[in-house]
Amino acid sequence: MQLNDREFISSPAEHPQVTQQLTENLILTTVDDLYNWARLSSLWPLLYGTACCFIEFAALIGSRFDFDRFGLIPRSSPRQADLIILAGTLNMKMSAATRRLYDQMPEPKYVIAMGACMISGGMFSADSPTAVRGSDKILPIDVYIPGCPPRPEAIIDAIIKLRKKISDESLQERGKI
Repeated sequence: MQLNDREFISSPAEHPQVTQQLTENLILTTVDDLYNWARLSSLWPLLYGTACCFIEFAALIGSRFDFDRFGLIPRSSPRQADLIILAGTLNMKMSAATRRLYDQMPEPKYVIAMGACMISGGMFSADSPTAVRGSDKILPIDVYIPGCPPRPEAIIDAIIKLRKKISDESLQERGKI
């Protein structure tokens, strides 16, 4: 069989057809990226609110704001939740119960402080001696949402910021390896 310059016999050893197909269908990643992707795609917030800001948080669960598109499934038990959104006024009486709920949550856990009352005591800080002036005194806060009350869009923005923070975490930094 005579071959000219343009014709050649196709051989699997000569042309890496399989390798070319694999490069189009193979995803390379790190364990950190895979672990963080799984965590940020399945945040489960605790259904917890102490005052008026919780109404805005409850609006997210409805179909208008589509809270579920982020993989957020609200939970009623702190043992099944990994995110607590502090919504409303926090007073001294509820601070111990809030801390207990946080302690019952499994690691890793995240906290979002929502509204002026939760961040700094809000309008109640001057008149009420029992209002906690900043939830960061009892819990480590990951994201703050200002406003009185903040709109559901602001809560979605805070979720996006928290997801960015989760995606940047490393297993080595947390001491898991």
